[in-house]
Amino acid sequence: MFHLHKVKTVLKTHSLDTAAIRKDFPILSRKVQGKPLVYLDNAATSQKPEEVVQAIQSYYRSYNANVHRGIHDLSEEATAAYESAREKIGSFINSKRREENIFLRNATEGINLIANTWGKKNISKGDHILLTIMEHHSNIVPWQLLAKENGATLKFVDIDDEGKLMLDQAEEMIDEGPRLLCITQMSNVLGTINPVKELIARAHDHGVTVLIDGAQSVPHIPVDLQDLDSDFFVFSGHKMLGPTGVGVVHGKRELLEEMPPFLTGGNMIKEVHMTEARWSDLPWKFEAGTPDIGGAIGLATAVEYLSSLGMKNVCALEKELTKYAMDRLIDIPGIHIYGPRDLENRCGIIAFNIDGIHAHDVSTLLNQDGVAIRAGHHCAMPLMERLKIPASVRASFYIYNTQKEIDVLVESLINAKRIFGS
Repeated sequence: MFHLHKVKTVLKTHSLDTAAIRKDFPILSRKVQGKPLVYLDNAATSQKPEEVVQAIQSYYRSYNANVHRGIHDLSEEATAAYESAREKIGSFINSKRREENIFLRNATEGINLIANTWGKKNISKGDHILLTIMEHHSNIVPWQLLAKENGATLKFVDIDDEGKLMLDQAEEMIDEGPRLLCITQMSNVLGTINPVKELIARAHDHGVTVLIDGAQSVPHIPVDLQDLDSDFFVFSGHKMLGPTGVGVVHGKRELLEEMPPFLTGGNMIKEVHMTEARWSDLPWKFEAGTPDIGGAIGLATAVEYLSSLGMKNVCALEKELTKYAMDRLIDIPGIHIYGPRDLENRCGIIAFNIDGIHAHDVSTLLNQDGVAIRAGHHCAMPLMERLKIPASVRASFYIYNTQKEIDVLVESLINAKRIFGS
C-alpha cells in the first residue's frame, strides 16, 4: 500500500477513438439498476465486440462441422478457419512456430497441463519451485499438489510495500537453482508489470525452466514471446475480447515433444491398437477430443481487433485511465490503494479499500449506481495475507472505458461513504 499523494507520472498519449470503439460493444448501451452500465470488471473478463460475436455466429450458422476429420466441404472450411486462428494468435504473440500454440479452455487448464506433464516428469523429491506472492491461485494450487505428490517444495518471492516484486530477493532465489520459476507477467490485483524478460534470462543462465502466466498481460500490453524467450506461456481468450472457454498454452517445441499427453482420446492420436497407441504431432497431441472451434475462431477475431488498434495504443490508453483514476481516488478520505505508485510499472488495475466499509458492501452500493467492479480476494489469497487485508475492491479498465465512467465510480464511492458515515 502506498501513501496518498498526487501521481506525477507523465504518460504518453494514445491515438484511440474511444467513442467509436464503444459502438462496437452493444452491451455497453444497457442499463443496470436503471443506470447506464459502467463496466469496470475487465480483469475478470472483458466484453466482446460485435465482430467477435458475429464470427462465432457465422461458424455455427454457415460451416459448423468437426475439424481434422472430414473431407467434406464444411469440415474442410472449419479446419481451415481453426488452424488459421492458430496462425493469427501465434502472430499476435510472436511465437516462433505455429505448432507451439495449443488451444485449451483457459490459462488455468494450461498451467495444469504443464504441471501434470512436464512437472510430473521433471520435478522430483528435493527440487523446489519458485513462485511469487502475487500469483493467482491458478499458478499456485497445481504446484502445491505436484509438490506434495513428488516431494518438492515451494518458495515465494515477496513484494515491497509498493507492490513491486523484490528483485534482489528474486535474483538470489533464482541463483539457488529452482527446478521451475512460475511468475505472472502482470498482477491481477496490483496491476504490477513484472520485469519477466530479465528474470527469464537470469533463470536460463542457471538452467531453470520458466513458466509465465500471461492471463492479465496479453490483453493489455504488447507481448513478444521470441523476445521474452520463456519456456512456457499461458493466457485466456475471455480477458482479451474473446469468448469464454478458449485459451492458449505456448511451449517450446523441444519441451512439448518430450512431454506425455495431458488428456487422451480422439484427435490426439495417430494410431490406436489393442494394447498401444501412437500420439499425433504437435500441437494436436495436446488437443484431445473436439475442441472449441467457434471459440478459437472468435479469439482470432479478437486479436485481429486488438491488432487493428495497436497494443501500444491499448496500453497507453489504460495508463491514462489509471492515472486519471488514481488522481481522483486519492482525494477520497480514508482510501487505501494497493500497488505501485509508479504508473510506468502498472497498468489498468486499481485495488483499494475504504476505511469503515467492507469491500463487498462497496460493490453492492456501486452496483446500485450501475457500476460493475470486483470485490473479494481476487483468487490471490496469499497476496491478501501479505497485504494484511481480507479483501479489496478492484476497478479494472479496458479499451472502451472513459474518464466520465471513472467520475461515476468516484461519485458512487463518495455516496457509499456518506451512507456508511465513514
